[in-house]
Order: sequence, then structure tokens, then C-alpha cells
Amino acid sequence: MKTKLLLILFVILVFPTVSEAQCAMCRAVVESESDGKTAEAINNGIVYLMAVPYVLVAGLFYFIYRKMRS
Repeated sequence: MKTKLLLILFVILVFPTVSEAQCAMCRAVVESESDGKTAEAINNGIVYLMAVPYVLVAGLFYFIYRKMRS
């Protein structure tokens, strides 16, 4: 059990470094483009990824609300 906890802690500490590197790569690609279409596509992707959890949570609260009303 202790080894699993240490492994999970190690993975959590390692992944932020990888994600920061990806953000720097995306920034470099956006800055190198001149027409701005890549930046618009990346922004649309970010909005899409941000909206999905909000829709899921709203659906969950609606389901709970319906259950409590009936």
C-alpha cells in the first residue's frame, strides 16, 4: 500500500513538468505563425476543453435537483 502511494505521488509530481513543456511548445507554434489561424484554433480548443466539465457538472446538479423534487 505504501509503495502505491509513493508511486502515485511520484506521478503527480512528474506530470506538471511535462504539461509545462507542452504549453511552451504551443506558445512557440502560435508565435511563429503570421496569419493567426493557429492561435484561433488553439483558443477554440481550450474553450471546448474548458466547457465540457462545466456541462457535465451542470447535468449532475440538474439530475440531483430533479431527484430531490420528486
